[in-house]
Amino acid sequence: MTTRRLGRTDIELSPIGLGCMQFSGTRNVVRWMIRPIDQETVTSVVRAALDGGVNWFDTAEMYGQGQSEEALAAALKTCGIAPGEVTVATKWAPLGRTAADITRTIGDRLRHLGGFPVGLHQIHMPTGSWSSIPAQLKAMAALLKSGEIRSVGVSNFSARQLVLAHRVLAAEGVTLAANQVRINLLHRNVERDGVLDAARRLGVTLIAYSPLQGGLLSGRFHDDPALVRSQPVMRRFFGVLDRRGLSAQGLARTRPLVDTMRAIGKAYGVSVSQVALNWLITRYGDTVVAIPGASKPRQAADAAAVMEFRLTEAEIGKLDELSLT
Repeated sequence: MTTRRLGRTDIELSPIGLGCMQFSGTRNVVRWMIRPIDQETVTSVVRAALDGGVNWFDTAEMYGQGQSEEALAAALKTCGIAPGEVTVATKWAPLGRTAADITRTIGDRLRHLGGFPVGLHQIHMPTGSWSSIPAQLKAMAALLKSGEIRSVGVSNFSARQLVLAHRVLAAEGVTLAANQVRINLLHRNVERDGVLDAARRLGVTLIAYSPLQGGLLSGRFHDDPALVRSQPVMRRFFGVLDRRGLSAQGLARTRPLVDTMRAIGKAYGVSVSQVALNWLITRYGDTVVAIPGASKPRQAADAAAVMEFRLTEAEIGKLDELSLT
């Protein structure tokens, strides 16, 4: 697949990027959601992604208080990647802070990234700051105008908040590049809550996080339900609560979808996960890009290989139907 333009910027992204939460180490609550991996493994994962054609990476301040950013930068350098050769997206955490902290902490982001520029800087969530959303966006716009970041994005914004963000930035002469939201075969809220329509109308890219629904759309829990007990505590907790999650009821409910993906994948010589990711980057066209995580090189290589085939309209339609039951 060809690259996709990030919003209305001049940045071109591969349809599949790499989510880097798993590079967080053990410094904060992330360890209860994803098992940390060591630097050698981080480098192997990044190398596999690069070899597969991935040209951008998504991290965040919250991921280990900069640990993920540092690990990513170290891996890119070891792989021979120079600053500017790939796009790095990161995020500012608004919890208990003001818009002024966006300006004060950009130096920390750049320091942790070790010379790699911030291609996309995102407000991690629309709540938790002592400052208004417009104030936060104006601070982001100031960073772009000063050349400290290349583009501005948001994360977990509703349709109304997305329109507001676009309007505030436009008044500053800046385009809103992206909104990072959860999208996958089992979580298609963007089709109903106005986010997808707003993004298309405004020329905003949607970055799909949790594209495999915490591993559920890999089919491995359907093959061996006992694996659920080995998952990190927070992933297991929230997965079991979901009516289409990691509970016995959830696995039974989603089995027809997974079985159909397995059959489709067999025809292409690909896995269930690859079918799920291909559905995501094909069904929504250029509006959506995805950031699957990977804790093993093979997972990163498999995710990148999703860009080498394309599901048919009939296959997409079948998965659409099953994913809504």
